[in-house]
Amino acid sequence: MAALSMTWSCSPLTSSKIRRVNRYSGMAFASVKSTEGLGNLPKVVLTSPHGSEAELYLFGACVTSWKVDSKDLLFVRPDAVFNGQKPISGGIPHCFPQFGPGPIQQHGFGRNMNWSLVSSENVEEKPTVTLELKDGPYSRAMWDYSFHALYKITLDKKTLSTEFTVKNTDNKPFSFTTALHTYFHASVTGAAVSGLKGCKTLNKVPDPTNPVEGKEERDVVTFPGFVDCVYLDAPNELQLDNGLGDKISIKNSNWSDAVVWNPHLTMEQSYKDFVCVENAKIGQVQLEPEQSWTAVQHLTVA
Repeated sequence: MAALSMTWSCSPLTSSKIRRVNRYSGMAFASVKSTEGLGNLPKVVLTSPHGSEAELYLFGACVTSWKVDSKDLLFVRPDAVFNGQKPISGGIPHCFPQFGPGPIQQHGFGRNMNWSLVSSENVEEKPTVTLELKDGPYSRAMWDYSFHALYKITLDKKTLSTEFTVKNTDNKPFSFTTALHTYFHASVTGAAVSGLKGCKTLNKVPDPTNPVEGKEERDVVTFPGFVDCVYLDAPNELQLDNGLGDKISIKNSNWSDAVVWNPHLTMEQSYKDFVCVENAKIGQVQLEPEQSWTAVQHLTVA
């Protein structure tokens, strides 16, 4: 019997209804499903026909899970709250329009706002969703600009891809910094990052408010204690050995910098179980009215 092959196209998903985009091939299918997550927050589940799965919350556009062969490669902290009031601590939170401390709240407001799910599709058995964020009273109270941000998430067999676009919809220029604050499930004593040798570093360990400039001389960066270091002009591919038997490629386009972080004893409850390797834009992105900026990330497990 020939395998059944069907495609449903669907309108943008809403948090109150469950809709799917499926492509059947025998018993396997790709799907996008909107459902209810922890704290009754709207959640979207992407499933590939190869069995990989990703989950993301509309609050903060935060990807909280990426499973390959039933193994979750991302980490959500046990103290994470899902109440729509505080950012979700773990997965892939957004830092926008400010990375780190600064004139507005820590890591900006992108991770503290509800994004809208505007489209879903299935291209070559790769489930994809696109979320958007626009300015409103909450954001303008901190950052008085009109903007339009799009965040596209695509799931493949062993790859999770994101595309982040920011457009200036104001009548005046603005600037921002940004990052994807990715938490990887790891054994901190065995985790190692390669590809950073030769990069200029801003080491925040001695004093977070006054980073020490230097140069990375190591072939492999490890986590012997508290680690908080920015790598400027980082290469477009890094390799993470998570110490749990997984090798993860972290590729990017237009994320010019990288951040490596582990809180060590300042987060005694969970620091042994994760490391953060973040694609970032530490220098200001300057956008004139109607200009856009886009950066892409590809996470692939070997």
